[in-house]
Amino acid sequence: MKQPKTYYDLINCKTRIAVFQGGTRSGKTFSIITVLCQWCYENQNAGYLITIVRKSFPSLRASVMRDFLFILDREGWYDERNHNKTENTYALFGNTIEFISIDQPQKIRGATRQFFFANEANELDLETYRQLALRTSNKLEGPSIILDYNPSDEYSYIYDAIIPREDASFYKSTYLDNPYLNQETIDEIERLKDTDEYYWTVYGLGERGVSRQTIFRSDIYTELPEHAKFLAWGLDWGFANDPTALVKVYEYDNAIYIEQFLYSGGLTNGDIAEKMQELGITRHEEIIADSSEPKSIEEIHRMNFNIKPAKKGPDSVRIGIDLMRRKKIYVKETSLDAQKEFRNYKWMTDKNGKVLNVPRDDWNHCVDAVRYVCLNKLLRRTGKYFVQ
Repeated sequence: MKQPKTYYDLINCKTRIAVFQGGTRSGKTFSIITVLCQWCYENQNAGYLITIVRKSFPSLRASVMRDFLFILDREGWYDERNHNKTENTYALFGNTIEFISIDQPQKIRGATRQFFFANEANELDLETYRQLALRTSNKLEGPSIILDYNPSDEYSYIYDAIIPREDASFYKSTYLDNPYLNQETIDEIERLKDTDEYYWTVYGLGERGVSRQTIFRSDIYTELPEHAKFLAWGLDWGFANDPTALVKVYEYDNAIYIEQFLYSGGLTNGDIAEKMQELGITRHEEIIADSSEPKSIEEIHRMNFNIKPAKKGPDSVRIGIDLMRRKKIYVKETSLDAQKEFRNYKWMTDKNGKVLNVPRDDWNHCVDAVRYVCLNKLLRRTGKYFVQ
Protein backbone atom coordinates (compact mmCIF):
# COMPACT_ATOMS: atom_id res chain seq x y z
CA MET A 1 0.00 0.00 0.00
CA LYS A 2 1.11 3.54 -0.70
CA GLN A 3 2.74 5.27 2.28
CA PRO A 4 2.28 8.85 3.57
CA LYS A 5 4.34 11.56 1.88
CA THR A 6 6.70 11.85 4.85
CA TYR A 7 7.84 8.25 4.37
CA TYR A 8 9.08 8.91 0.83
CA ASP A 9 10.54 12.30 1.73
CA LEU A 10 12.62 10.73 4.49
CA ILE A 11 13.95 7.72 2.59
CA ASN A 12 14.99 10.02 -0.27
CA CYS A 13 16.53 12.74 1.91
CA LYS A 14 20.30 13.21 1.41
CA THR A 15 21.06 15.97 3.94
CA ARG A 16 22.18 15.58 7.56
CA ILE A 17 19.00 17.20 8.94
CA ALA A 18 15.43 16.44 7.87
CA VAL A 19 12.69 18.79 9.10
CA PHE A 20 9.04 17.74 8.80
CA GLN A 21 6.35 20.35 9.35
CA GLY A 22 2.77 19.27 9.00
CA GLY A 23 -0.81 19.34 10.10
CA THR A 24 -2.64 16.80 12.17
CA ARG A 25 -2.95 13.20 10.93
CA SER A 26 -0.50 13.75 8.08
CA GLY A 27 1.39 10.59 9.05
CA LYS A 28 4.64 12.35 10.00
CA THR A 29 5.50 10.54 13.20
CA PHE A 30 4.31 7.10 12.13
CA SER A 31 6.28 7.34 8.89
CA ILE A 32 9.46 8.42 10.67
CA ILE A 33 9.23 5.55 13.16
CA THR A 34 8.61 3.13 10.28
CA VAL A 35 11.77 4.31 8.49
CA LEU A 36 13.85 4.12 11.69
CA CYS A 37 12.76 0.51 12.18
CA GLN A 38 13.65 -0.26 8.56
CA TRP A 39 17.09 1.30 9.04
CA CYS A 40 17.67 -1.06 11.96
CA TYR A 41 16.57 -4.02 9.82
CA GLU A 42 18.80 -2.98 6.91
CA ASN A 43 21.81 -2.37 9.19
CA GLN A 44 21.63 -5.37 11.50
CA ASN A 45 24.25 -5.67 14.26
CA ALA A 46 25.62 -2.22 13.43
CA GLY A 47 25.41 -1.18 17.09
CA TYR A 48 23.62 2.09 16.23
CA LEU A 49 22.09 4.16 19.02
CA ILE A 50 18.91 5.95 17.98
CA THR A 51 17.58 8.52 20.44
CA ILE A 52 13.93 9.58 20.29
CA VAL A 53 13.12 12.62 22.40
CA ARG A 54 10.14 14.73 23.38
CA LYS A 55 9.59 17.41 26.01
CA SER A 56 7.71 15.18 28.47
CA PHE A 57 7.85 11.44 28.92
CA PRO A 58 4.07 10.95 29.31
CA SER A 59 3.59 12.59 25.90
CA LEU A 60 6.37 10.45 24.44
CA ARG A 61 4.79 7.28 25.80
CA ALA A 62 1.35 8.18 24.47
CA SER A 63 2.55 8.98 20.96
CA VAL A 64 5.89 7.79 19.60
CA MET A 65 6.34 4.75 21.86
CA ARG A 66 2.79 3.62 21.10
CA ASP A 67 3.43 3.85 17.34
CA PHE A 68 6.79 2.10 17.71
CA LEU A 69 5.35 -0.87 19.60
CA PHE A 70 2.46 -1.08 17.15
CA ILE A 71 4.88 -1.33 14.21
CA LEU A 72 6.98 -3.99 15.94
CA ASP A 73 3.88 -6.02 16.72
CA ARG A 74 2.52 -5.64 13.19
CA GLU A 75 5.78 -6.82 11.64
CA GLY A 76 6.19 -9.67 14.13
CA TRP A 77 9.40 -8.11 15.45
CA TYR A 78 8.43 -7.54 19.08
CA ASP A 79 10.31 -9.64 21.63
CA GLU A 80 9.79 -8.76 25.27
CA ARG A 81 13.35 -9.90 26.06
CA ASN A 82 14.63 -6.99 23.98
CA HIS A 83 12.45 -4.42 25.73
CA ASN A 84 14.07 -2.78 28.77
CA LYS A 85 11.08 -1.08 30.35
CA THR A 86 13.17 0.39 33.16
CA GLU A 87 15.60 2.20 30.84
CA ASN A 88 12.98 2.68 28.11
CA THR A 89 15.16 1.13 25.44
CA TYR A 90 14.57 -1.54 22.82
CA ALA A 91 17.24 -3.69 21.15
CA LEU A 92 16.22 -4.03 17.51
CA PHE A 93 18.34 -6.14 15.14
CA GLY A 94 21.56 -5.39 16.97
CA ASN A 95 20.81 -1.67 17.34
CA THR A 96 19.36 0.25 20.29
CA ILE A 97 16.46 2.65 20.29
CA GLU A 98 16.15 4.79 23.43
CA PHE A 99 13.25 7.03 24.44
CA ILE A 100 14.05 10.08 26.57
CA SER A 101 12.52 13.40 27.64
CA ILE A 102 14.30 16.72 28.03
CA ASP A 103 14.21 16.52 31.83
CA GLN A 104 16.87 13.79 31.60
CA PRO A 105 20.02 15.91 31.09
CA GLN A 106 22.37 12.99 31.78
CA LYS A 107 21.00 11.26 28.68
CA ILE A 108 20.82 14.37 26.51
CA ARG A 109 24.49 15.04 27.28
CA GLY A 110 25.35 11.35 27.36
CA ALA A 111 26.88 8.94 24.87
CA THR A 112 27.36 9.73 21.20
CA ARG A 113 24.48 8.50 19.06
CA GLN A 114 24.14 7.83 15.35
CA PHE A 115 20.59 9.21 14.99
CA PHE A 116 18.18 11.34 16.93
CA PHE A 117 14.54 12.09 16.29
CA ALA A 118 12.83 15.00 18.08
CA ASN A 119 9.08 14.52 18.07
CA GLU A 120 7.15 17.81 18.37
CA ALA A 121 10.52 19.49 18.14
CA ASN A 122 9.08 22.97 18.65
CA GLU A 123 8.55 21.99 22.30
CA LEU A 124 12.33 21.83 22.73
CA ASP A 125 14.57 24.89 23.05
CA LEU A 126 17.62 25.64 20.94
CA GLU A 127 20.11 24.70 23.68
CA THR A 128 18.57 21.23 24.11
CA TYR A 129 18.63 20.73 20.34
CA ARG A 130 22.30 21.74 20.19
CA GLN A 131 23.28 19.37 22.97
CA LEU A 132 21.60 16.49 21.15
CA ALA A 133 22.98 17.47 17.74
CA LEU A 134 26.56 17.84 18.99
CA ARG A 135 26.47 14.22 20.15
CA THR A 136 24.95 12.82 16.95
CA SER A 137 27.05 11.66 14.01
CA ASN A 138 27.40 8.83 11.55
CA LYS A 139 29.07 8.23 8.19
CA LEU A 140 25.93 7.13 6.39
CA GLU A 141 24.39 9.06 3.54
CA GLY A 142 21.18 10.74 4.57
CA PRO A 143 19.79 12.30 7.72
CA SER A 144 21.09 11.63 11.20
CA ILE A 145 18.84 14.31 12.75
CA ILE A 146 15.08 14.27 12.22
CA LEU A 147 12.59 16.84 13.53
CA ASP A 148 8.82 16.85 13.25
CA TYR A 149 6.19 19.24 14.60
CA ASN A 150 2.83 20.90 14.11
CA PRO A 151 3.55 24.59 13.42
CA SER A 152 1.47 25.84 16.34
CA ASP A 153 4.01 28.53 17.31
CA GLU A 154 4.56 31.58 15.17
CA TYR A 155 8.17 31.72 16.33
CA SER A 156 10.60 28.86 16.90
CA TYR A 157 14.33 28.18 16.78
CA ILE A 158 13.50 25.71 14.00
CA TYR A 159 12.55 28.52 11.61
CA ASP A 160 15.53 30.72 12.46
CA ALA A 161 18.37 28.32 13.25
CA ILE A 162 17.62 24.99 11.54
CA ILE A 163 15.63 25.31 8.32
CA PRO A 164 17.96 27.92 6.70
CA ARG A 165 21.01 25.63 7.07
CA GLU A 166 22.62 24.21 3.94
CA ASP A 167 22.66 20.73 5.46
CA ALA A 168 18.92 20.74 6.24
CA SER A 169 15.97 19.69 4.08
CA PHE A 170 12.49 21.00 4.83
CA TYR A 171 9.27 19.12 4.05
CA LYS A 172 5.61 19.96 4.55
CA SER A 173 2.61 17.63 4.70
CA THR A 174 -1.11 17.70 5.46
CA TYR A 175 -3.85 15.18 6.14
CA LEU A 176 -4.27 14.87 2.35
CA ASP A 177 -0.80 13.28 2.18
CA ASN A 178 -1.85 10.35 4.36
CA PRO A 179 -3.55 7.58 2.33
CA TYR A 180 -4.54 5.71 5.50
CA LEU A 181 -7.16 8.26 6.60
CA ASN A 182 -10.81 7.37 6.20
CA GLN A 183 -13.38 9.84 4.92
CA GLU A 184 -14.87 10.39 8.35
CA THR A 185 -11.54 11.65 9.70
CA ILE A 186 -10.99 13.84 6.64
CA ASP A 187 -14.44 15.39 7.05
CA GLU A 188 -13.77 16.10 10.73
CA ILE A 189 -10.50 17.90 9.92
CA GLU A 190 -12.12 19.91 7.13
CA ARG A 191 -14.85 21.15 9.47
CA LEU A 192 -12.13 23.34 10.96
CA LYS A 193 -12.36 25.54 7.84
CA ASP A 194 -15.61 27.04 9.08
CA THR A 195 -15.21 26.73 12.85
CA ASP A 196 -11.65 27.70 13.78
CA GLU A 197 -9.35 29.61 11.43
CA TYR A 198 -6.25 29.15 13.61
CA TYR A 199 -6.71 25.38 14.00
CA TRP A 200 -7.44 25.03 10.29
CA THR A 201 -4.26 26.95 9.37
CA VAL A 202 -2.01 24.97 11.71
CA TYR A 203 -3.58 21.52 11.95
CA GLY A 204 -5.40 21.41 8.63
CA LEU A 205 -3.05 23.18 6.22
CA GLY A 206 0.14 22.59 8.22
CA GLU A 207 1.06 26.27 8.02
CA ARG A 208 2.53 28.49 10.70
CA GLY A 209 -0.25 30.13 12.65
CA VAL A 210 -0.49 32.96 15.11
CA SER A 211 -1.76 31.51 18.37
CA ARG A 212 -4.92 33.13 19.67
CA GLN A 213 -3.15 33.25 23.03
CA THR A 214 -0.25 35.36 21.74
CA ILE A 215 -0.77 38.93 22.93
CA PHE A 216 1.74 40.84 20.78
CA ARG A 217 3.08 40.66 17.26
CA SER A 218 6.61 41.99 17.04
CA ASP A 219 9.33 42.40 14.43
CA ILE A 220 13.09 42.85 14.63
CA TYR A 221 14.94 46.06 13.82
CA THR A 222 18.65 46.62 13.21
CA GLU A 223 18.96 50.40 13.03
CA LEU A 224 16.77 52.89 14.88
CA PRO A 225 14.88 55.24 12.52
CA GLU A 226 16.65 58.58 12.24
CA HIS A 227 13.76 60.61 13.65
CA ALA A 228 12.63 58.19 16.37
CA LYS A 229 11.65 60.01 19.57
CA PHE A 230 13.06 58.82 22.89
CA LEU A 231 10.22 58.20 25.36
CA ALA A 232 11.89 56.85 28.51
CA TRP A 233 13.74 53.97 30.09
CA GLY A 234 11.53 51.24 31.55
CA LEU A 235 12.55 49.29 34.67
CA ASP A 236 10.96 46.15 36.07
CA TRP A 237 12.29 44.97 39.43
CA GLY A 238 13.53 41.45 39.98
CA PHE A 239 15.83 39.73 42.42
CA ALA A 240 16.01 36.03 43.25
CA ASN A 241 13.96 34.10 40.71
CA ASP A 242 12.96 36.96 38.42
CA PRO A 243 15.36 39.09 36.38
CA THR A 244 15.57 42.86 36.63
CA ALA A 245 14.76 44.23 33.17
CA LEU A 246 15.87 47.62 31.86
CA VAL A 247 14.76 48.71 28.39
CA LYS A 248 14.98 51.87 26.33
CA VAL A 249 11.82 52.81 24.44
CA TYR A 250 11.42 55.04 21.38
CA GLU A 251 8.41 56.02 19.29
CA TYR A 252 8.25 56.64 15.56
CA ASP A 253 5.42 56.59 13.01
CA ASN A 254 2.86 54.77 15.22
CA ALA A 255 5.44 52.20 16.28
CA ILE A 256 7.54 51.65 19.40
CA TYR A 257 11.16 50.57 19.25
CA ILE A 258 12.61 48.62 22.16
CA GLU A 259 16.19 47.87 23.14
CA GLN A 260 17.08 45.73 26.16
CA PHE A 261 20.07 46.79 28.26
CA LEU A 262 19.69 44.69 31.41
CA TYR A 263 18.14 41.31 32.06
CA SER A 264 19.64 39.67 35.11
CA GLY A 265 18.58 38.22 38.46
CA GLY A 266 20.05 38.70 41.93
CA LEU A 267 20.73 42.43 41.53
CA THR A 268 20.59 44.90 44.41
CA ASN A 269 19.53 48.50 43.89
CA GLY A 270 23.21 49.41 44.07
CA ASP A 271 23.96 46.96 41.25
CA ILE A 272 21.18 48.45 39.13
CA ALA A 273 22.38 52.00 39.73
CA GLU A 274 25.95 51.00 38.85
CA LYS A 275 24.77 49.48 35.59
CA MET A 276 22.79 52.63 34.73
CA GLN A 277 25.88 54.72 35.42
CA GLU A 278 27.88 52.49 33.07
CA LEU A 279 25.23 53.06 30.42
CA GLY A 280 25.66 56.82 30.83
CA ILE A 281 22.05 57.48 31.80
CA THR A 282 21.76 61.14 32.84
CA ARG A 283 19.20 63.03 34.91
CA HIS A 284 17.72 64.34 31.67
CA GLU A 285 16.60 60.81 30.77
CA GLU A 286 13.44 59.68 32.53
CA ILE A 287 13.25 56.16 34.00
CA ILE A 288 9.78 54.69 34.62
CA ALA A 289 9.84 51.90 37.19
CA ASP A 290 7.33 49.49 38.67
CA SER A 291 5.56 51.46 41.41
CA SER A 292 5.24 48.40 43.66
CA GLU A 293 8.64 49.18 45.23
CA PRO A 294 8.59 52.83 46.33
CA LYS A 295 11.60 52.34 48.62
CA SER A 296 13.71 51.10 45.69
CA ILE A 297 12.57 54.03 43.57
CA GLU A 298 13.51 56.48 46.33
CA GLU A 299 16.89 54.81 46.86
CA ILE A 300 17.84 55.03 43.19
CA HIS A 301 16.43 58.58 42.98
CA ARG A 302 18.89 59.57 45.73
CA MET A 303 21.68 58.21 43.54
CA ASN A 304 20.96 61.11 41.15
CA PHE A 305 18.68 59.36 38.63
CA ASN A 306 15.42 60.78 37.27
CA ILE A 307 13.34 57.75 38.21
CA LYS A 308 9.56 57.86 38.62
CA PRO A 309 6.89 55.28 39.48
CA ALA A 310 4.68 53.90 36.74
CA LYS A 311 1.16 55.26 36.81
CA LYS A 312 -1.27 52.58 37.83
CA GLY A 313 -4.99 52.56 38.16
CA PRO A 314 -7.95 50.22 37.83
CA ASP A 315 -7.25 47.63 35.15
CA SER A 316 -3.97 49.32 34.23
CA VAL A 317 -2.39 46.04 33.03
CA ARG A 318 -5.12 45.53 30.44
CA ILE A 319 -5.09 49.21 29.48
CA GLY A 320 -1.32 49.15 29.03
CA ILE A 321 -1.53 46.02 26.90
CA ASP A 322 -4.28 47.56 24.79
CA LEU A 323 -2.20 50.67 24.23
CA MET A 324 0.83 48.63 23.18
CA ARG A 325 -1.28 46.50 20.82
CA ARG A 326 -2.31 49.65 18.95
CA LYS A 327 1.32 50.21 18.04
CA LYS A 328 3.63 48.27 15.78
CA ILE A 329 6.33 46.76 18.02
CA TYR A 330 9.97 46.47 16.99
CA VAL A 331 12.64 44.84 19.17
CA LYS A 332 16.39 45.35 18.60
CA GLU A 333 18.02 42.35 16.91
CA THR A 334 20.51 42.00 19.79
CA SER A 335 17.80 42.08 22.51
CA LEU A 336 17.27 38.34 22.63
CA ASP A 337 15.49 38.14 25.99
CA ALA A 338 13.04 40.86 25.01
CA GLN A 339 12.38 39.10 21.70
CA LYS A 340 11.65 35.86 23.53
CA GLU A 341 9.27 37.56 25.95
CA PHE A 342 7.23 39.24 23.24
CA ARG A 343 6.93 35.91 21.45
CA ASN A 344 5.84 34.01 24.56
CA TYR A 345 3.65 36.50 26.44
CA LYS A 346 0.18 34.96 26.18
CA TRP A 347 -3.38 35.17 27.42
CA MET A 348 -4.58 32.61 29.94
CA THR A 349 -7.07 29.92 28.92
CA ASP A 350 -9.74 28.11 30.88
CA LYS A 351 -9.93 24.34 31.29
CA ASN A 352 -11.74 24.07 27.95
CA GLY A 353 -9.06 25.99 26.07
CA LYS A 354 -11.09 29.20 25.77
CA VAL A 355 -8.82 32.24 25.64
CA LEU A 356 -9.38 34.63 28.55
CA ASN A 357 -8.72 38.36 28.52
CA VAL A 358 -6.17 37.92 31.32
CA PRO A 359 -2.40 37.71 30.64
CA ARG A 360 -0.33 34.89 32.11
CA ASP A 361 2.11 36.04 34.76
CA ASP A 362 5.27 34.94 32.98
CA TRP A 363 7.51 36.08 30.11
CA ASN A 364 6.70 39.63 31.18
CA HIS A 365 9.75 41.41 32.62
CA CYS A 366 10.80 43.38 29.53
CA VAL A 367 7.14 43.52 28.50
CA ASP A 368 6.16 45.11 31.81
CA ALA A 369 9.05 47.59 31.61
CA VAL A 370 7.78 48.73 28.19
CA ARG A 371 4.22 48.87 29.50
CA TYR A 372 5.26 51.23 32.31
CA VAL A 373 6.75 53.61 29.75
CA CYS A 374 3.64 53.51 27.60
CA LEU A 375 1.33 54.15 30.54
CA ASN A 376 3.34 57.18 31.66
CA LYS A 377 4.31 58.67 28.32
CA LEU A 378 1.46 57.80 25.95
CA LEU A 379 -1.52 58.25 28.25
CA ARG A 380 -2.76 61.12 30.38
CA ARG A 381 -4.49 60.48 33.68
CA THR A 382 -7.94 61.71 34.62
CA GLY A 383 -9.06 60.92 38.17
CA LYS A 384 -8.72 57.20 38.81
CA TYR A 385 -8.77 56.24 35.16
CA PHE A 386 -6.44 56.49 32.22
CA VAL A 387 -7.65 57.98 28.95
CA GLN A 388 -5.79 58.69 25.75
